[in-house]
Order: sequence, then C-alpha cells, then structure tokens
Amino acid sequence: MSDTLTPRLATHLKDLRLARGLSLEGLAALSGISRATLSRLEKAQTSPTAAMLGALAAAHGTPISRLLAQVEDAPRAHIRAADQTIWTDPETGFQRRTVSPPGDGLIGEVLRGHLPAGQTIAYAAPTVPGQQHHLILHNGALTLTNGGIDHILAPGDCLRYRLHGASKFQTPPQVAADYTLVLI
Repeated sequence: MSDTLTPRLATHLKDLRLARGLSLEGLAALSGISRATLSRLEKAQTSPTAAMLGALAAAHGTPISRLLAQVEDAPRAHIRAADQTIWTDPETGFQRRTVSPPGDGLIGEVLRGHLPAGQTIAYAAPTVPGQQHHLILHNGALTLTNGGIDHILAPGDCLRYRLHGASKFQTPPQVAADYTLVLI
C-alpha cells in the first residue's frame, strides 16, 4: 500500500469500528484477525494483507474496493493510468490496480490484478455474498476456487461467477497471473 494510503486506511478502519460500536475484541471475533494485529493496523504500524482486507471488508459488510475507495481520492470520469491506485499485498506481492473505482451512481468496478508465481490468496468469506464477478486472464495461469470448485484458467479465458463462501486465487510455482476482474 502506498505511504499515503496506509495512515488514511488506518484512520478509516478505526472510524468504521467505532461507528459500529465495536471493541477491538469484537472486531477480532467478527474478522478472525487478532486484537493485537487490528491495533497495529489502526495505528498504521503495519499494512494489511489482501486476506486481512477481505476479512475486514466482510466483517463490515462492504467490498474491499469500497473499503479502499473511501480513503482514496474521489474518482473522476476519466481516470488516467498514472492516476489509478495500485495496492501491493506485503505478504504475497499481489498487486491490485483500481482501473475504475466505485463511484456515486455506478455499480460496476474494474480491477487489474497481478499475482506472482507460486502465491495463494485465500478469502474465508465473500465481502458481499452473491456479488457477480467476471475474471479475464490475460497472461499466465490461475486457479480460482469458488464454492469448493477449482477453475483452472488459461490466457484468454473468462470465468463468470457469483461469489459465495470461501474463495482462493492460486498461481503455479513458475507462472504468474495477470487478469482483469469486473465486479457488478
């Protein structure tokens, strides 16, 4: 996560927790993230991983992109590549580019993802159950597990699904994956 987003996200996470009347212990119970780690996140002492963002978004009932969009600058109609926010997972090296962020009156979002070779990102629960996803693999190889079913994708493949239950994104040991994800 960029140096400017980490402190803003820390403040936002704390504000969300307090607005819901949750203690750190209460949020820990909802998210599965330890109280100590939540405290460090809220103090901007550490940057959240993709799995942590997923757990926090699920605990607050919001998509990850909306959680991040609330601390990013307001999106414009024309979003130049240089202005698109890139977040990097400190644990896996996964990079998430927000190509078209959520905005007032717009229900769709477009993300670009790069998952390095030999990495796995697992989400215990969807942030928005039943949300429609369209994933297009541009380069590499990716196995996406949704609802206990493995989908092995090759370049050019599109996987359309609704997100229910746990999900997992995994690359083989020697091959990274570059993809576009459209959320509706």
